[in-house]
Order: sequence, then C-alpha cells, then structure tokens
Amino acid sequence: MSVRGALGFVVGSIAGVAAGVTAGLLLAPRSGAESRAMAADAMNDAWDSAVDAYERGSRVMGDKVGAVRPSVDATSDELRAKVDLARERMDQLRDSLSETVTATSVQVQDAVTSVTEKVTEVASEMDAASETEAGSVYVEVVEAE
Repeated sequence: MSVRGALGFVVGSIAGVAAGVTAGLLLAPRSGAESRAMAADAMNDAWDSAVDAYERGSRVMGDKVGAVRPSVDATSDELRAKVDLARERMDQLRDSLSETVTATSVQVQDAVTSVTEKVTEVASEMDAASETEAGSVYVEVVEAE
C-alpha cells in the first residue's frame, strides 16, 4: 500500500467516525445524561448477574465437594488401615524369618560340629589302623540316618 493510499484510509476513517458521532448526537432519542444513566444501569445489571452466577457456581461446587469429601475420607482411612496392616504383617514376617535363620544357623553349626567329630574319629581310627600291620583293609561306608 502506498503512502497516499494509507493517508486516504486514515482521513476516511476520521471522517467516518466524525459523521457517526454527529449522527448519533443529532438522532439520539435521549439526552447524554439519560444515555449514560442507561449504560450505567445496564453495566450494573450485568455485574450483578455475573456476581450471582459466581456465587451460585461457588455454592454448587462447595456442595459437590462436601458430598465427595466423606467418600474420600473413608477411602483414605481404609487405605491407611491397609497400609498399617501390611506394615504389621511385614514386621511379623521379618521376625519369623530372623528366628528361622537363627534356628537354621544353630542346626548347621551342630551338623558341622558332628561331621568334624566323625572325621576326626575316623582319622584317628585310620592312624591307629595304619600303625598296626594288617593283611588286608576292608572299608565299609555306612550312611547315618
């Protein structure tokens, strides 16, 4: 767009606005004070309507939240109880496992001691047998029950 075209557009816009304002003032059915009062009344009515709609929406949301809250609280309490029960069960299992490990450790230690004594006994017998002359050696493996 050229400078001349832009200048023509601006001048035409200003002339259009001036013509609209002049026509509005000459053809208005009320005075300016009455028109301003009507506009202010319309704005006050719109504001009151918006405030009423906000308060109504706020009350409805408050009611809905109030209706849901007991359900949420009950579910939270139920979940909290389940978590506490699970923790108690975990503690019981931990204690049981600890007791089982201790008992098994004692049994393993007893078995190791028993096997060590048997090996020592057999080794002593073999030492004693090797000191005496024997014509033949017969080894029998016996499983202890």
